[in-house]
Amino acid sequence: MATHHTKMLIIGSGPAGFSAAIYGARALMEPIVVQGLQPGGQLTITTDVENYPGFKDVIQGPWLMEQMQAQAEHVGTRMMWDTIVSVEIDKGPPFRAIGDSGDEYIGDTLVIATGAQAKWLGAPGEQQLGGKGVSACATCDGFFYRGKKVAVIGGGNTAVEEALYLTNHSDDVTLIHRRDELRAEKILQERLFKSNKISTLWNKTVVSFEGDPADGGLTHLVLTDTVTGETSTLEVDGAFVAIGHAPATELFKGKLEMDDSGYLIVEPGTPKTAIPGVFACGDVMDHTYRQAVTAAGTGCMAALDAERFLATLEFAKQEAEAAE
Repeated sequence: MATHHTKMLIIGSGPAGFSAAIYGARALMEPIVVQGLQPGGQLTITTDVENYPGFKDVIQGPWLMEQMQAQAEHVGTRMMWDTIVSVEIDKGPPFRAIGDSGDEYIGDTLVIATGAQAKWLGAPGEQQLGGKGVSACATCDGFFYRGKKVAVIGGGNTAVEEALYLTNHSDDVTLIHRRDELRAEKILQERLFKSNKISTLWNKTVVSFEGDPADGGLTHLVLTDTVTGETSTLEVDGAFVAIGHAPATELFKGKLEMDDSGYLIVEPGTPKTAIPGVFACGDVMDHTYRQAVTAAGTGCMAALDAERFLATLEFAKQEAEAAE
């Protein structure tokens, strides 16, 4: 067992964690990134990325994360292949975290970049056809379905927003909901029902996603009527699962403020949590945008605020010493 000390401890990788590391390293904070169960975050399971600034051609999500990690290491970040299993943040700074390896990580500041995961149905074919017609992010992948037939599965705000967004690319959008009324806000429902590009299938659940990942991808959905039990099919080129996201905040329950969905609460317009020196960035605190570029931006903000926090502590220490 070993103890690792740093001026900035980052839990989680992905665009937020790596961006925080890059800015922290350039500020000579010698950050440590504990990568977690999915090094690189959600982009490592995303194939084509066409909306990250700076690339005129389509790039691959795993490649982008490799480049971010390499840049963070190049400027002085230490990458640790470990998963944090417990944290002690109420007595800090410094803040203490224990890895699955048994190693102890001590950070003068703590940046939480553990991200969020899209909720999936768990239906056959869903994971096999991921990136081949099945997605959990219309704003990420909707562009690839221009002029094609698409479906959105869900009935809350996320599902309705995804369906409305997809009308920018498709004239044939079907919203599939397992009940006979939506849970989304009324104003969103009004916009949905006024659209002549969206049709709704009520009382339907997706039994399976059908198609060949090696030959064209998704071709159709198999549906079951929740009232009659009748089975039907729906031919689509793309299907977007929009039943919500689950932020990876289990570690911080009872330690940091969260909203009803489990997202960490920060001071508006900043990555600052209620505990001075603890910052949250990326999808773990953002349930609205959830894009790689916005995650990277909040990672940058977390690092800059962490640097200022330490500078303030150092100034206060010097003032106290001078007054003695």
